[in-house]
Amino acid sequence: MIKKTLLAAAIIILPATSFADGPGCGLGGTIFEGQSGMGAHLMAVTFNGTSGNMTFAMTSGTSGCDVNEPITIAAIFLESNMDQIAENMATGNGETLEAFAQLLGVEDADLDTFATATQANFSTIFTTASVTSGDVLNATLGMMKQNDQLSKYAI
Repeated sequence: MIKKTLLAAAIIILPATSFADGPGCGLGGTIFEGQSGMGAHLMAVTFNGTSGNMTFAMTSGTSGCDVNEPITIAAIFLESNMDQIAENMATGNGETLEAFAQLLGVEDADLDTFATATQANFSTIFTTASVTSGDVLNATLGMMKQNDQLSKYAI
């Protein structure tokens, strides 16, 4: 229950943190392109969220989405939860690690594989005590690319 609440909060709240950079990609970003102000941004984000077009735009690289851009929500979530994710990766389980995996697109059937792989590669992912969230994200994606079962999720 907590993981679903955490995931829902990340999906609902974290896009709001990107208002300074614009409403992002998707049809909402295209429709409200060039407009400024909180109202236009809220309308674009709301349109993207309620119409479900963002998923298509992100996977197809249309409506201003670049599939080569970093995974923003996962990166923001990781940055906000570094200590908990480190603990979860070290033990090979935990709700925060599961939520992080889901934000990376890992399906439920592969969550155990993700947890086991991150635990096995913990020292490669968390290389130092002062590692950045960007480094952790890149190392996690690199590890996923090397894993036969998880490579389909790595960009």
